[in-house]
Formats: sequence, structure tokens, C-alpha cells
Amino acid sequence: MEPVPEWGTIPRMLRAQAAGHPDTEIVADGDTRLTLAELAAAASEAARALAAAGVEPGDRVAVWAPNGWQWVVTAFGVWDAGAVLVPLSTRFKGLEAGTVLTSTGAKVLVAADGFGGVSFLDLLASEYGQPAGNRQYSGLPELQHVVPLSGWNCFLATAAGVGRAAAERRALAVRPGDLAEILATSGTTGAPKGVMIDHGQLLRGYWDWAEVVTLGPGDRYPIVAPFSHGFGVNAGLLACVLRRATIVPIAAFDPEAALELVQRERLSLLAGPPTLFGRLLERPDFAACDTSSLRVAIVGAASVPTELVHRMRERFGRVINAYGLIEGTVVSMTRAGDPPETVASTAGRPMPGVEVRVVDDRGAGVAAGERGEVLIRGYGVMRGYWRAPELTAEAVDTDGWLHTGDIGVLDSSGNLAIVDRKKDLFIVGGFNAYPAEIESLLRRHPAVGQAAVIGVPDAALGEVGWAYVVPAPGATVDPDEVVAWARGAMSNYKVPRTVVVLDVLPVNANGKVDKPALRQLVTS
Repeated sequence: MEPVPEWGTIPRMLRAQAAGHPDTEIVADGDTRLTLAELAAAASEAARALAAAGVEPGDRVAVWAPNGWQWVVTAFGVWDAGAVLVPLSTRFKGLEAGTVLTSTGAKVLVAADGFGGVSFLDLLASEYGQPAGNRQYSGLPELQHVVPLSGWNCFLATAAGVGRAAAERRALAVRPGDLAEILATSGTTGAPKGVMIDHGQLLRGYWDWAEVVTLGPGDRYPIVAPFSHGFGVNAGLLACVLRRATIVPIAAFDPEAALELVQRERLSLLAGPPTLFGRLLERPDFAACDTSSLRVAIVGAASVPTELVHRMRERFGRVINAYGLIEGTVVSMTRAGDPPETVASTAGRPMPGVEVRVVDDRGAGVAAGERGEVLIRGYGVMRGYWRAPELTAEAVDTDGWLHTGDIGVLDSSGNLAIVDRKKDLFIVGGFNAYPAEIESLLRRHPAVGQAAVIGVPDAALGEVGWAYVVPAPGATVDPDEVVAWARGAMSNYKVPRTVVVLDVLPVNANGKVDKPALRQLVTS
């Protein structure tokens, strides 16, 4: 592979791209268009405004907004300021957002006024009280400033208080090993964890990713994955600037609007789960649409129906499958010449600089074709979990191997297939849902004493959650009311679709909830 240029950091990369190709259109968001030179200037202005707000190198700045041009400018402004980007999902409720803000100690929150008819700041206020005039929430003491995007221009006006030369020195002082992002992930402990990724890791990982998918100058790439997700911000926003491809932010995916956008903007790559491509291909008007500009389809799934891969190849030309995780960046990818069966059933071969092992329960390697836990080692492994060294030590051993918790198989050609999950999670429409986190949230309901959540198969979403609950002493649980309450307390993909009331939860010999027994109840 072509080595990543010696930029070292994201601020230096942006400056090099803007200097060499100032007029390249890098963002196309409706009527708002930004060239590389304009993005670099806007990012510098945002960095100066952050500095005026008291942001120092290493401070955390959270962004809570749907995909859009202001998200792009804010991200590069945070990196220019030497700060650490903390993305918040637009699916978060107030408690979920507040938990991440608290755990990361975010100093500034940049937030859209709302999305989908919901006000983000109202969600925070419902949990942490109405903020005072300086927008400080009493329950979030480290959060010093909240910047609503409706007041973006007023925020930028404060940049006048910070000199351009000082801001430039700060941007150029960022080092490759400095933290660039803290990405929130949940775990079997039920508490969100912050995955630390540095500038050097991001530049190398997504430079290589972009080479495999052949992303380059002239490409127009609609970013469907939320920028709050590791894929959206890194394999979308960042990869485009790395390779000088145009970012086309998509706030919410709609098949009809997507097809219109493909034709109007002449989009060339499309990334998403298999269900996204299925929804497009199944539209009656798809065959009549001019999709000739689309040349690459990128999926990230344990398996893809082979027939769907064939159909995607007919319309998009090239189909790439991949495997990665927040803690390990990009792990493996299929390549251009792979047959449809390989793309459908595997995530390809490890990326350069990444080692992959499949081991049994004793940590010994297994033979090709045998199942075991996937371990990875290399430049992409996270720096650790934020402020959680004990959890980091559990995930990354002393030899540098990240224990992914995924069960995989390596074939004789080195292709990795992910076949199961060791960790107690399930995937709802492409989003990881962690039972322990959902159980913790359910126990906040006054009528719920105990809760156990499992994933069950679902034709539309792959899996959905079922919750088994035991009432609190003296309480009565109404399953429909609990589901309705959950819709207001957690992201929609976490909401159990079914609540079952039990007198007691089944336990195994170790006294832990017997989830296989609960799964048997689903089929009985």
C-alpha cells in the first residue's frame, strides 16, 4: 500500500491539503459548499473561538448534532485547538448524553438545537436542571460552555479575542501521539467507556482504509453513518479530507431522497449495512434511476447474502466488506478481486500493520477453519479506556493483544469471518446494544426491581431486545407502560420491543442470570 504522507497530525494534514489543493470542493451540504481552503480557514476560526472559551490542549469538546457542514468545521476546529473530540449520538437521551459528558469531563458542548423534533438541550435540562445564563448545568460541573448551532455566528465572533499567530502555533504543536478522539462505547459492565484514539492512529488507519475502497480526488461520498459513530467521523469525514474526496453529509437516510441525491450530486461511493442497500435495490423506481456514478459499495457486516452481493456488483461495480471496532480501528477488509462468496461470508484479510489471531479459551491459537476469540495487535489498537486503567488491562493484555470478545474463523487464505459474539451484546439495525446498559436503565423505573435483557432475531432489524423484569417490592409492572417509559429514557435501538414479567429470574449454578434459559422462554 502507498504509505501515508508524513503529516503526523490532523491539523498538519488539513493545512497541507488546503495549501496544495485550495479550490477542491470538500463539503457539499445543500446550498453550503466549502473548498479545502475554506474548511481550513473555518476550522482555524472555530479553534480560536474554542480557545477564547478557555479550551486548552487536551481538553475535551463534545459535539451533539446530526451530520452537517457545521459538524465538519467543529471537528477540525477541535483538532486545531489541540483538544479532544467527544461525539455524542443524536439518539441519546439526556441521561445518556450527560453520562458521557461527565465521564469525559467535557469543557464545551457544541449542540444542534434539535433533531427529529427533539431539543437536545431540553433533554439535558430534563435530567440536570435548567442552566443559568452562562448555560452551566448544576449536575454537569465540568461543562463550562454550551454552544447551540443556532448561535454559531455569535460563538465565532469571540475568535477575535485570540490572535491568529497564537492559534497557528497551537495547531502546529499538536503531536502524532496526542489524543484526537474519545469515542463512547458501552460494555457488559453497563457503564459507557471512552475509547482513546490518537492522531497518528487515525491518519494511518483511514488512509489505508480509503486506499482499499479506492476513495480519491473527484469522488463524492455521502456520509450516511452518523458523525457521532466511529465509522462516520473517521471512515467518512476524515477519510474524505485525507484523500480529497467531497463530503456529502446525510442527516437522516431516506431511500427516495438518497436516489435523488445520487443523481443530482453524481455520488460515487455508498457505505452502510446490508439493509440499506436492500432498501435501495427493492425500490420499484431504482432500475429507472441513473446510478451510473456509483462505483463502490461498502458494507460492514458479519455476513451478507451472496445474492445481495451479486445484485450490488451489478449496479455498483465493486463491493467491499470490512471488520473493525472502536477499540481496534480498521482490522480487516476484502479486496477488489475477491469473489462474491468471500465478500458475502468474510471481512477479508488483515490490514497492513495489523496482526490477527484466533484463540481458544486457554489463549492457544486454533487451526484454520476453527472458531475462537479474535485477538488483534498493531498500530490501530486503542490507547486505552479513558480514566479506566483496570478496564484497559482487561481488554489489552501485556503483549499488546486486544481481546475483542468476537468469535471468528480464519480460513486457509487468511480471510476472517466473524461468526458470533463472546460479549453479551446484540445488534439492532447496525447499532450495538449492550444488555447490561439497558438493564441498568430499566432499573431506574420505579416499578422494576430486577431486569435481564436478551437479543432475539428480528426480520427487519436483525435482532431486537426482550426484557424480563421482576417487580420491585409492592409494585406492579405494566409491560406496555415500561416500553413507553423506555422510549423516553434511552435511544430507540436500546428500547426493548417486548417486556415479560417474571416472579424470579432464572439463575445458573454460579448465581448469575441464566440467559440461555431466558432464550428458551422466547421459543417456548
